[in-house]
Amino acid sequence: LIALMVLGAFLGGNYAYAVTITPVRFEISSDPGQIVSGEMIVMNEQDEIKTLYSSFDNFEARGENGTPTFVPAAEGLGTWISTEPSITLNPRESKVVPFTINVPSGAEAGGHFAAVFWSSNPNEPGQVSIGAKIGTLVLLTVSGEITEEGKVMDFSTKDGQKKFDALPVGFTYRFQNGGNDRIKPEGLLVIKNTFGMTTKNLPANQVEGNVLPKSTRKFEVVWQSGADGSLTLADAEKITNESFTETISRQWKNFAFGKYTAYLDLSYGKSNQAATAMYSFFVLPWQLLLTLLIALIFALFIIKTAITHYNKWVIEQARKGMMPPTQNRS
Repeated sequence: LIALMVLGAFLGGNYAYAVTITPVRFEISSDPGQIVSGEMIVMNEQDEIKTLYSSFDNFEARGENGTPTFVPAAEGLGTWISTEPSITLNPRESKVVPFTINVPSGAEAGGHFAAVFWSSNPNEPGQVSIGAKIGTLVLLTVSGEITEEGKVMDFSTKDGQKKFDALPVGFTYRFQNGGNDRIKPEGLLVIKNTFGMTTKNLPANQVEGNVLPKSTRKFEVVWQSGADGSLTLADAEKITNESFTETISRQWKNFAFGKYTAYLDLSYGKSNQAATAMYSFFVLPWQLLLTLLIALIFALFIIKTAITHYNKWVIEQARKGMMPPTQNRS
């Protein structure tokens, strides 16, 4: 069983329950036939001695959420890496562990991907390890004829929704890599209002995720007033079962009204090739507008009533001033 710390390593975090490893990712370039070396730091976070055993897996894309699938290294990069078979760490001790990559002279140009794992259980041949593992990813690019080919497959709000009554608005886009090396799309999601004025610029790849060769990855971006794009769709979808007043409050704090167009402006690869898309939608905070309309009508009614009473008072005072004075008769 590969535990959650492996996923954490892929997404950029460390698993701190027992052991941590840095860096969580190596991005390396090499020529065929070259030997590449590097170092990782492994630290024992516990108050007991730990012995860890190394193993190597290749990985590939699984689905479109960026989560890797690890497979035993029978060939490829996982078989090119070597490091110490085991290390022993005293309590709270960290150790620098070197590794080498022996790139074959006939290695195929492009991206090769593997992970170096450390586990408290030795990796016995022919057996499946059931212990938790922590690992660092190795993303190797072998020089040669590198093909960079990417495009935006689709771009829209979540579920293609066209009308919203308030922010946040969540966007998704799918980026396809048709080349032979990893691609990291970079750029902005620019939101413009009805008049063509820029309302918000959001990072299009907040997680700095790579798209592996011959795969498609889905990215998420969320627009919320004052946010920088770090809000996730999962966070946005937590806004449920609001009361009417809570909805109005959210619409007031994140006010948006009218037609908006989102422009996805990406670049990728060493030559900064462009990939673009656009999507239009509407935001109509009808609950807030209805409340403001009712408040305006009520205010106008109060003002009109006050003016009517004031006019009556003025007329009455004028009439009293025009009446002749009372004369005393004997």
